[in-house]
Amino acid sequence: MSDIEFTHEEKEILVHKIQRYFQEELSEEIGGFDAEFLLEFFSKEIGPYHYNHGLRDARSIIEEKTQNIIQTFYEMEKATEFIK
Repeated sequence: MSDIEFTHEEKEILVHKIQRYFQEELSEEIGGFDAEFLLEFFSKEIGPYHYNHGLRDARSIIEEKTQNIIQTFYEMEKATEFIK
């Protein structure tokens, strides 16, 4: 997995969300630098778990859809007779 880089705009949004969370849920002020540092920590340490979970979900959906397609192929087969 390559490192995920946020755009400048994405990082601003995420930092703001962290700051708002601290204010609303913890009644604490957190500066932009600290919020960005926290974002980098969670991205590095927690992000891979979310990423892997997303991959497993996607793989499960693809496997299910593939099975549906295979089943459709079987249903489309024409009946044949075996003659001796």
